[in-house]
Amino acid sequence: MGALTRQCIDFQLAPWAATLIHERSRYKVIYGGRGSGKSWQIARVLILLAMNFKFKVLCAREFQLSIADSVHTLLEEQIRSLRLPMGPGGWDIGKTYIEFKPTGAIFFFAGLWQNVEKIQSFEGINLVWIEEAQRVSDHSWKVVIPTIRTCPIAGWPAEWPQSEIWVSFNPVEEDDPTALRFLKTPPPNTIQVKVNWRDNPWLPAELRAEAEHLRRTDPQEYYHVWEGEFWSRSEAQVFAKKWGVAPFTPGADWLGPFYGVDFGFSTTPTCVGKQWVHNDCLYVERAYGGLRIDTVDLPEQLDRLPEVKAARGSVLFRADAARPETINFLNNAGYCVAPAEKGPGSVEDGISFLRSFTRIIIHPDAKMAEHDARLYRYKVEKHTGEVLKDPVKKNDDFWDQCRYALESLIKGRLGSMADLV
Repeated sequence: MGALTRQCIDFQLAPWAATLIHERSRYKVIYGGRGSGKSWQIARVLILLAMNFKFKVLCAREFQLSIADSVHTLLEEQIRSLRLPMGPGGWDIGKTYIEFKPTGAIFFFAGLWQNVEKIQSFEGINLVWIEEAQRVSDHSWKVVIPTIRTCPIAGWPAEWPQSEIWVSFNPVEEDDPTALRFLKTPPPNTIQVKVNWRDNPWLPAELRAEAEHLRRTDPQEYYHVWEGEFWSRSEAQVFAKKWGVAPFTPGADWLGPFYGVDFGFSTTPTCVGKQWVHNDCLYVERAYGGLRIDTVDLPEQLDRLPEVKAARGSVLFRADAARPETINFLNNAGYCVAPAEKGPGSVEDGISFLRSFTRIIIHPDAKMAEHDARLYRYKVEKHTGEVLKDPVKKNDDFWDQCRYALESLIKGRLGSMADLV
């Protein structure tokens, strides 16, 4: 272990990351909040182990539609940032694998949701690292865990576990399958490592300032985002138990698509969305945007949808009626944007309509929708803890565009391009 200890220093490992080497267990659960550097530290530990032992590592996540969705790039970046040798005498960075030639250690990459049964076909896997594990379903866990069985590693001390499962994630809800399995009722031989921004010696000053500001202005969100705590009041979540994340392909008989755009201000993001309706479910295909997107830059955002870029005027967007000058600008630029009516009770009516769906399915690519679904909450009475009926005017940008996009359905009519414009 002496040589490994010296290499830990060379690899700039934080003290908590070094424990992943020195403390052996079947399960290593690394969880916490933003800014902890969990992923890149885990990547460095695995790179270090691969340079000392011959083993096979499966790097997985629930959704991986291509190698770009995996930690392949993260591992490559860490290998290059450490200036490690490349080529026949060092690291071989393949398109679908990464191998350290001197030891024969190799990394593979896979998604669980669509291929979980195929995971059983991987032979001789010694270690699996599952990133963003808060998304992993109970079914995936039931298949993966027994698949990773004892497989001797050359040079690996006999007293160490001969197969390991590493789980890294930011906790969301207490009843998520991963939280229940590894935090609430962890299996025997489990190490839990909670890390947050304070545990990251290389945390940028900007992130430190953000953490401290949020702690002052919104302690509840701070403890969830930066301290890795569960949302303590899930009943305050506007769409609690209504939504989930899963890939899907729209069918020819689906209603839609419905397009919406919520224009941002200096402190709130712009959001562009595309959604469908089918079998009493709302399907969110795209949701994206960002802060400080100027009006002149909105065409570039709308054109991120291929069908819009190909034929601007053929796609109808519903947008905030409070910004007529922005709507006119986009229509003059060749887009088709109609104002969505706003008035007393429109937010409450829209929320009620959206909650009337049996399920809201968010595509993994629609990151902004997932973010707002998790964080959009009702106000809570400070002294009694009572959940109030008014939503907090925050993390609502996706839902605002969604209400605009579905205005015709909310009003009980479908409408046509002719009567909507």
